[in-house]
Amino acid sequence: MDSTSFAGLMIVVLIVMIAAGIHINVALATASVLGVGILAGKTSVALSILSTTAFEVLRDYIFAVIPMFILMGELIARSGAAKDLFQVVNRVLFFLPGRLAVATVIGNAVFAAVVGVSIASAATFSRIAYPQMRALNYDKTVALGCIAGSSSLGMLIPPSVLMIVWGVLTELSIGKLFLAGFLPGFLLAGFYAIYCVVLALLKPELFGAGKAAIAAAMHSRGKPVEPAIDLQTVLGTVGTLLLVVIVLGGIWTGYFTPTEASGIGALLALSLALVKGLKWDDIVDAISETGRTSAPLLFLLICAQMYSRLLAMGGVVNSMQEFILGLGLGPLAIIAFMVLVWFILGMFIDSVSIILLTVPIFAPLAIKLGLDPIAFAIIGILAIEAGILTPPFGLAVYTVKACVPDKDVTLGQIFIGSMPYWVFLVGEAFLIYFFPIIATYLPQNF
Repeated sequence: MDSTSFAGLMIVVLIVMIAAGIHINVALATASVLGVGILAGKTSVALSILSTTAFEVLRDYIFAVIPMFILMGELIARSGAAKDLFQVVNRVLFFLPGRLAVATVIGNAVFAAVVGVSIASAATFSRIAYPQMRALNYDKTVALGCIAGSSSLGMLIPPSVLMIVWGVLTELSIGKLFLAGFLPGFLLAGFYAIYCVVLALLKPELFGAGKAAIAAAMHSRGKPVEPAIDLQTVLGTVGTLLLVVIVLGGIWTGYFTPTEASGIGALLALSLALVKGLKWDDIVDAISETGRTSAPLLFLLICAQMYSRLLAMGGVVNSMQEFILGLGLGPLAIIAFMVLVWFILGMFIDSVSIILLTVPIFAPLAIKLGLDPIAFAIIGILAIEAGILTPPFGLAVYTVKACVPDKDVTLGQIFIGSMPYWVFLVGEAFLIYFFPIIATYLPQNF
């Protein structure tokens, strides 16, 4: 068996292990180290490469971005600032039909600019937005779909963990990826908000059945459902918005590197959390949760480097390129095939794992097709994010199901409600294919 066939066999073994329920970290490490060891002729060579790779990954300055941004999001979420933001946006949009749904979309967009993880957004707004929507008699499917669908903004609007991992694997500038995601991210948020308003105008019964029902729900037992806006709420909202402006503005203007911005963001988030009265035990819990979230990601990156070595030593990337290009398909058909693969994988495994498995193969092929690597990265992230809403195992959907206080909610309701948001995700991915300037305008001008 030649090296290419053997490397391909190890990829099949890797997929089988993942399908069998073995954790992606274990499966990726086992297949990669074993494959590199056999191709090199000595197990000691593979172990030496593994140790060197681990050292390089853990000491690299850029990898501090991951724990720092995660810590920033943890502190903001635990301090109650995300809830403050939702309440203020909801009050400001009093004149809009379906304002709670629009407030959820805007809240998710701003929260995404702090957290960078879609699942965290889904969990947070399931607890914050859903009870208020139901109190105003919103249809369950509409409310749940809005929360799950708009949580997908978490991986597109910078800072994004997916963009960091993509940048590391492809050696693209993480700062440019952040800037490239800004316009498509907020454009997508705008589409979501417009959809909610239009649906509320066409079918007001799904959003509280008119003003009379809303007034009755608002003053149930003589007490308004919506809490009052006090100084602490305004402080949390303003603090969160300033944090987003400082972090993204610093990267945008070139004043901060992404790593520096993540450190400054974590420090500012800690300051806001202390002002909001976050207790020491909660701060310790936030740091511990950051470690629990960051450690698997960093270990995945180590394994991903070994996986890339396996692909390189086996010549899999070149063989895959020759095979796909030899089919005579056009660039659009090849990109559509890649998107289909991302959809299917998104049904079963998490977004970071999908990037680690596919990007080392797909990214070089996209460049060979003449597609801008930054635009392709945004297309890939949009497609992968659509996967977390795709049945039967959309991770965002399961997160919402687990976090909403209403135990009568079904997975089917969430999947149905989130489908329009899935369509917008996929539609924007192909829009960027035809108009890559949407994703590449900012990096070219800053």
